[in-house]
Formats: sequence, C-alpha cells, structure tokens
Amino acid sequence: MDSSSSLPLAGDPSPLLRLSLPQAARLSTSDFVAGTLREAIVSGQLGSGTLLKQDELAERFHVSKIPVREALKRLEAEGLVSFIRNKGALVASMSPDEIWEYVEIRAMLEARAAELSAPRISDANLDKARAALEAFGSERNPARWGELNWQLHSALYGDAQRPVLLAEIRSLYDKVERFVRALLAVTPELPKTQREHHIIIDAFAARDAERAATLTRAHVLDGGASLVKYLSEHRAEPRTSPV
Repeated sequence: MDSSSSLPLAGDPSPLLRLSLPQAARLSTSDFVAGTLREAIVSGQLGSGTLLKQDELAERFHVSKIPVREALKRLEAEGLVSFIRNKGALVASMSPDEIWEYVEIRAMLEARAAELSAPRISDANLDKARAALEAFGSERNPARWGELNWQLHSALYGDAQRPVLLAEIRSLYDKVERFVRALLAVTPELPKTQREHHIIIDAFAARDAERAATLTRAHVLDGGASLVKYLSEHRAEPRTSPV
C-alpha cells in the first residue's frame, strides 16, 4: 500500500511539531507520551509512514528520550508503530489482508461481548448507546466519529462484565479506526452504518442475546468487507488531514 500520500512535503513543518498536547493527567511520562501519540495516530493526525523522530518528540514533550523510547515500544506492541532499520520508528501501515484479519478477530470478540451483555444490559447503558447514536448521526466533524462509535459499542458491551475482553476489542478498534473514518468520509456507508446501529440497539433492548450477537458480528464483518474493498481499489491510505 502506498503510504507516501501521508508524508509531509519538503519544507513543511514536521507533523510532530504540530501535535497538540492535552493537559497531563496523573500518568507516568511514558504513559502520557504514548497516550498522546496513540490519539494522534488513531485520529489520522499522524498518517501512515510518518517518521517519529525521538529527538523531535523529546523536544515537543519537553522530556528526555527515555520515556519517548518506552512509549514508542509500547505503540509498536499495539501495532500502531513500526521500527525500520536505519530509519527508526514510523506510524505503521497495513495491507487490506492485515486489516481483514483484525476485522475477523474483532467480529468474534464483539459478538461474544454482545451475547454476554444483551441479557443483562441496564437501561442506563441503553440510554448511553442511544445518546451516542444520536450524536454520531448529527456530528459533521469526521475526527469525532470514531470516539462516538466507540462510546456506542462500549455502552452496549459494558454489562458483559468482561474488562479484559473489552480492552482487547478497543485495541483492535484503534488499529483500524483511522481507515474506517476514511471509508465513512468518502463513501455512502454512514447512513447504512446508522441503520445497522438502530437495529442492534433494538436487539439489546429486547435482551435478545442471540440476535444481538448475530447482528453485531454481521455489522463488523460487513463494514470490514466494505473497507477492504475500498482500500484494495484505491491502494491508498488516509492522509494526515481528512474520515
């Protein structure tokens, strides 16, 4: 897949220097650096192939290189960063086949979370899911779509009472979310996605475990198939500034 479209042009300021830094919470320095870079990668602010120079990052975060290196190694373990010999750390790119494998795994895990959560979902979590769905439908800023989509799904799965399972789903979600946003921004998939969300929420509201799991699995696989088809046809990844 050609990742050159997401690289800065000659003379452009480094995208690392344009990173906005949130107010530091009570986190270790490496946790703070990793969290900020993770958000920038998932949102598309740092596109595939962007060089993550440790000295520039250390300067931007006003820290030594040690927590930067620790943060980059953590993001490598999450599949968001790759280390290339003689180049250093880069924002990872993914082939359509790699994305499809992540989608298949995510479909299995989300179906299981739906099956466990639907019979005992609280009215409060149903209300959270419906609120996220409404906000998702009215939001015009593509940078917000991913987090609103996650709010919807995490509300539905919350009563599964499986925090490890939800953490694994979130990790897989972060790996492909930047590509999903790109698909929604340039194709007519968004109304279809919203219709599927409505039907899924209805299944949870009925406390129908089997139907919730079946619909959730189909929703993830169908969206993944559309994404892989789009990327295979265009052979390009989302730019740092957009879905």
